[in-house]
Amino acid sequence: MPKRIAPLTDTKVRTVKPTEKPQKLFDGGGLFLLVTPTGGKLWRLKYRFGGTEKLLTIGTYPQTTLADARQKREQANVMLANGVDPNDTKKAQKAAGTQETETFEIIAREWYTKFSPSWAASHAKTTIRRLELFVFPWLGSRQIKTIAAPELLAALRRIEAKGALETAHRVKQVCGQVFRYAVATGRAERDPSGDLRGAIPPASGKHMATITDPKEIAGLLRSIDDYRGSIVTRCALQLAPLVFVRPGELRQAEWSEFDLETAEWRIPAEKMKAGVLHIVPLSRQALEVLHEIHPLTGHERYVFPSPRTGSRPMSSNGILSALRRMGYAKDEMSGHGFRSMASTLLNEQGWNRDAIERQLAHAERNSVRAAYNYAEFMPERKKMMQAWADFLDGIKAGAKIIPIHAAR
Repeated sequence: MPKRIAPLTDTKVRTVKPTEKPQKLFDGGGLFLLVTPTGGKLWRLKYRFGGTEKLLTIGTYPQTTLADARQKREQANVMLANGVDPNDTKKAQKAAGTQETETFEIIAREWYTKFSPSWAASHAKTTIRRLELFVFPWLGSRQIKTIAAPELLAALRRIEAKGALETAHRVKQVCGQVFRYAVATGRAERDPSGDLRGAIPPASGKHMATITDPKEIAGLLRSIDDYRGSIVTRCALQLAPLVFVRPGELRQAEWSEFDLETAEWRIPAEKMKAGVLHIVPLSRQALEVLHEIHPLTGHERYVFPSPRTGSRPMSSNGILSALRRMGYAKDEMSGHGFRSMASTLLNEQGWNRDAIERQLAHAERNSVRAAYNYAEFMPERKKMMQAWADFLDGIKAGAKIIPIHAAR
């Protein structure tokens, strides 16, 4: 049988003397006092989370007494029982500048620390920034279980008053995720954001402006070919409808991600919104665009570098500004519109909806499944991408419009 550990006493903790080597005095349940050779006395808690042994720093004696250390050990055990890593909570407390453990800000930062590593960097940055700007100043210090729907609505109304309806909806979604995390970890009873359905007017959606009429698409494609701006911008515009990735993924494309022999573009997980590797099969037409620009930028990191320096990608407004110069207003076409264009027409033309969704890299609800299914439907996706490029070529040349699924 394992040797039983005798609990520490106040006298033992107070009178223990330092030695040449660090000493560990155990109290049980993973709690121990580390006595350093210089006389420092530090409380530590050893525990396991997710199959890994971890260490939590609890405090320094005598500022943190034996009774205080034991109380913090019990608090940590409650967190562990609810699937929460105590170190995540400690990081969130430090970020929020408080020792409270159940405020909205503490739990939101804990949730962010737990889940953001699997997100794209841009998405993670935007999420925490929105919470810091629009929620923490009004609800951050409140105990999360006491926050009611009208209080959350008041915070969202401030965003609505700025005319940022899309942001208001996004913030509501994020707050709902935080509340549900609090419920799952035993620190709240319900998610009040669910009571606000219909309380915020719907966003106009004009930022997703797109063109889906084949005749109008043909005009857009011809305008792109005739674009008189920089070659880099023209090539980015030509590639956009052929790959229909997100604008940020396109402008940050790096030559190291492309295999022109196998005709694949592999976008790393850290660049993707869903945080999962994404494969884009390259059609013959897409390869032609890449071969055209390679002599100009192939020696640099980015396929579409900034005109000011090759060490940075082209501006986030590069494609959007080009569309405006070509005469397309903001409610007619956007950089994101190439995705909506492809999604609408490919669905209308009979392709497998799941293959389309996978190629659009829409977030998979099950993150584990997503991590293994980035190549799902790949044979059909390769056929679809080439057929789509051929379809665009056809309508640009004025050919009779034939549904893609009929041609295949």
